[in-house]
Amino acid sequence: MNADSLKKILEDIRDGQIDVNAGVDLLKNLPYVDIGHTKIDTHRELRSGYPEVIYCPGKTIDQIKSIFQAMLERDSNILATRASEEVYSSIKAICPDAVYHSLPKAISVKKKGMEPQEGYIACITAGTSDIPVAEEAAITAELFGNRVERIFDAGVAGIHRLFHNLDLIKGARVNIVVAGMDGALPSVIGGLVDKPVIAVPTSIGYGASFNGLAALLSMLNTCANGVCVVNIDNGYGAGYAASVINRLR
Repeated sequence: MNADSLKKILEDIRDGQIDVNAGVDLLKNLPYVDIGHTKIDTHRELRSGYPEVIYCPGKTIDQIKSIFQAMLERDSNILATRASEEVYSSIKAICPDAVYHSLPKAISVKKKGMEPQEGYIACITAGTSDIPVAEEAAITAELFGNRVERIFDAGVAGIHRLFHNLDLIKGARVNIVVAGMDGALPSVIGGLVDKPVIAVPTSIGYGASFNGLAALLSMLNTCANGVCVVNIDNGYGAGYAASVINRLR
């Protein structure tokens, strides 16, 4: 349920296209739908502009499938993160339109278009190994109506690769910068642009990277202005935040 669909229901009641009781039936599940194991926040898109997203780890396949089914009945766009191929096979059986993104292990279903934004988001990785997390961010932002420009493998070990793409990076309304190991790339970009930088540490690296903790601490301690940091491997969180920033007028 978004603002347009709510407005349509109210206009149909006003114009006599549907009666009041039918309108009540359409609106009764507006705050959330209780399917036992999950209370689906059908009101979220109306409040925040974006529908609820499914985080798959910790849920059974049957639980994920029933959540999908309830959201499909309401014509919601759906994004499920960290989904296995086994989960996707189960979802594909009830939703042939479901798309599996193998690198970030995400499932998306696009039932309706989101309002396109004028600006674009740049999604930059330090290395090739960071791409799965970057793709989670990019796919999230794209499903929410954003144009995303991908710039991969442009880390500080070969900084000339970054400079070659600097015009594209500077033209973005917000930059998502994904890096593991030393986590230095967001600081470099933060010192070159006048737009927000969302830094995403990844768990990529050798022993002393501590599964992304070293990159996280490096990013939190940046001396570049305008850099904010999300959790380790949280591409979804970066994509969502970038989308919110990009739609600001």
